[in-house]
Amino acid sequence: MYDVTIVGCGVVGASLAYTLSQYRLRVLVLERENDVAMGTTKANSAIVHAGYDPENGTLMAKLNVRGSELMEQLCSDLSVGYKRIGSFVLAFDEEQKKHLEHLLENGVRNGVPGLRILDAEEAHEMEPNLAENVAAALYAPSAAVIDPWGLCIAEAETAVRNGVELRLRSEVTGLEDKGGHVLVHTKSGDYETKVIVNCAGGWGGDICAMTGETEWEAQPSRGEYYLLDKSSGNLVSHVIFQCPNKLGKGVLVSPTVHGNLIVGPNAVDVDAPDSRENTLAGMDFVAETSRRSVPSIDFRQSIRNFAGVRANTSESDFIIRPAKNMPRLLHIAGIKSPGLSAAPAIAEYAAGLLEDMGIVLEKKDEWNGRREQIRFKQLSDEEKAALIAKDPRYGRIICRCETITEGEIVAAIHSPITPCSLDGIKRRAGSGMGRCQGGFCGPRVLDILARELGCSPLDIQQDGDGTFILIGTTKGGTLA
Repeated sequence: MYDVTIVGCGVVGASLAYTLSQYRLRVLVLERENDVAMGTTKANSAIVHAGYDPENGTLMAKLNVRGSELMEQLCSDLSVGYKRIGSFVLAFDEEQKKHLEHLLENGVRNGVPGLRILDAEEAHEMEPNLAENVAAALYAPSAAVIDPWGLCIAEAETAVRNGVELRLRSEVTGLEDKGGHVLVHTKSGDYETKVIVNCAGGWGGDICAMTGETEWEAQPSRGEYYLLDKSSGNLVSHVIFQCPNKLGKGVLVSPTVHGNLIVGPNAVDVDAPDSRENTLAGMDFVAETSRRSVPSIDFRQSIRNFAGVRANTSESDFIIRPAKNMPRLLHIAGIKSPGLSAAPAIAEYAAGLLEDMGIVLEKKDEWNGRREQIRFKQLSDEEKAALIAKDPRYGRIICRCETITEGEIVAAIHSPITPCSLDGIKRRAGSGMGRCQGGFCGPRVLDILARELGCSPLDIQQDGDGTFILIGTTKGGTLA
């Protein structure tokens, strides 16, 4: 019998698991994919929003600002990439300048620190590559960029190290309310739990439907992106937004925490939460719209296109409340932007609701919420030499674009949550994230994975289940 079972291990589920791991509880996390951070968490804008946009008085507003406050220290504790670079919202005419005033007033009510409106001269002085017709900008110094999948993986690993149990490939297929507990049916077996938490992201509506009552309508929306090479990473130094509209915060241009430039997204309604294809129309829209903000973007420097799906619902605010007809089910649903920014605060808030639902939160004496991760290229020459002397694998560069060593890849494989794919290693160690996108290091990472996992190279996948890279031999000999 588990005390709490969390369905879904994106950044919200992982944040809750991390938070609950500090208490004397038996916690289970069920994830449908073969790894954590496989949904919206790995395909988003990677922004920690300041919090001026959500309507004052909403959960979204409250938890965005609180999450932003918590994020920097959390990332420091977990060795996760984080840079507070601030953001601009651009206005191009008098009507949009009035909207900046509204955002400023709303942000002040929400408790966002340091907000101010820049005139055209100030905006261009701080960001010389902005379009000439930018008339004003709302400046939010507390906004930041982050490694979103890195945060999710770090929190999940730390939770597991502190006693949380994780079951991958465990899609939930049914729920039974047994009065004093819930029986959870999954593809990996059945589990009993006192309370279950719906953190299933785009599939949250499916979990809700298992209670026999549809409390909201899922309305997934796809957003498409360009990722540009690091040669374009300094084109702007802040997150650059346009005035938000009914479709969301609009197309942004931003440095990433890894030194690239990200451009996007659009917003297109889709039928399924895994509808993550890129389209010519979508990419053309993103390119054309983004050039209104920064005309000199060179899309010839694009090294990757990707898409993510927002977990939109028929409700405008976050849905964080017990289910209507299954009181032992807590919904954490509709976590669209600023869901990443709010994730630590969502976990904090949900823990309080779980206490209201009868879960006793007694702190552990032995809890360790920190995680250290070696980033070889960030070390000094002396530190590199000492590390190589201790473990020669750190002296072998596998990914030349990103300077990722065999030692880092092996450490990722033997982490508390074992990756089974090249992209699983990519999200943990950074191999394959550079200009060649794994063209050089991919086969070498595959060999290391097979060696360390004791399996055939034929078993190694690119990412999710079914994405096999090798299908057989073309010449004589055998595969180890």
